[in-house]
Parts: sequence; C-alpha cells; structure tokens
Amino acid sequence: MSKKDVGNKIPIYKLKTTKQVMSFYDEWGNKDKYNKDMVDWDYSGPKETVNTFKKYAKNKDMLIFDAGCGTGLVGKELKKFGYNNFYGADLSKTLLDKIPKGLYKKLDKVDLNEAIKTNDNYYDAVMCVGTFTYAHVKPNALEEFVRITKNKGLICFTINEGIYEEYGFDKKIKELKDKNKWKEIEFFKSDYIASKDVNAWLGLYEVIK
Repeated sequence: MSKKDVGNKIPIYKLKTTKQVMSFYDEWGNKDKYNKDMVDWDYSGPKETVNTFKKYAKNKDMLIFDAGCGTGLVGKELKKFGYNNFYGADLSKTLLDKIPKGLYKKLDKVDLNEAIKTNDNYYDAVMCVGTFTYAHVKPNALEEFVRITKNKGLICFTINEGIYEEYGFDKKIKELKDKNKWKEIEFFKSDYIASKDVNAWLGLYEVIK
C-alpha cells in the first residue's frame, strides 16, 4: 500500500518555516475565514479530543492549559461539558484576537517550540489539538508538557499522521514511556479532517512523577 500523501491536502501543510506559517495565519484569520474553513472542512479534532479527555477528567474545576489554542475551538468544546478553568496559548496574535472574550481565564502569545514560562507541576491537564502538524510545533514540546503538568495529570493531543514518524513523534512518545514519565491511556487514529482525508493520532497520557 502506498503512503497517503497528506502534505498536499491543505495549503498550510506546504509551508516550511514558522515565519511563513505566521504570515499565512495573519491572512487566514481575517474576516473569520479560519473558523469558516474549519466548519466547511468538518474539522473534528477539537470535538474528538475533548470527548476522549472528558471520560477521564472528572474534576470540572481542574486547571487546563490549551497549547496552540488558535481561535478557541477546544475551549468552546471544554465549555460545553462544564470545564471553566482553562488558559490558552498560541503564537498567532491574529488567531488569539478571534477568541470570544471571557472564554479563557488567560491568553498568552507563546512559541511552544521554546521553553514554556510556567512553573513545574502547575497544570492539572494539557490539551494540544491541531498544533503538532507541518512546520508547527516539534516533539520536544511533549517534554515541556510533562514538566508543567502535575503528577497523575493528563496530557491529551493530536499529531497529524503525515508528520508522526517524519518529525520523530513516535520516538518521543516511546522515550517518555520508556523513561516512565507517562503512561498511555488511549492512543488511536482519529478522523481529524475527514473531508480532506487527513487523519491524526489522538493520544491521552497520564503523567508519572
């Protein structure tokens, strides 16, 4: 079976640098085009991820970090199920500006490829949906997520199928398991953007400290 060509499915997947990606988002975020495209494409990543997360995250007051929050699609899903204590971070100011006021407790412009300016063991959970994709955030961010999450806290994320092995996410996930930094709760192929025939790996891990 030939490998599915994911890289040509969506224009942003063809970009190579962070600067190119940010310029693309500046234009994509205008006039709500980003959110409209997500609806048109039937982007199910946020809904699928939160549906998986809520099965294990029973405390609705838990402090959640939405890493790469974009226009707040994950936040909207969390709100539907009664979660109300979540922070958001994204590198695109254009997308952050599109988030409805009051949805997040706090929003920050953050480069997730760098060290996160947050104390160790700060959050009860980290969500990261749609951010592990072409020319975006690299596998080392998973180390940071473990660092800022409390013992027995949850890390829930998607990884675009096209970069899972190419960027080394498969190795990083195994390394964290081998080092006993987290344990797998769920890991499966999600629909993600079904209309474009783009899938993602959806993982949910419990932090061990």
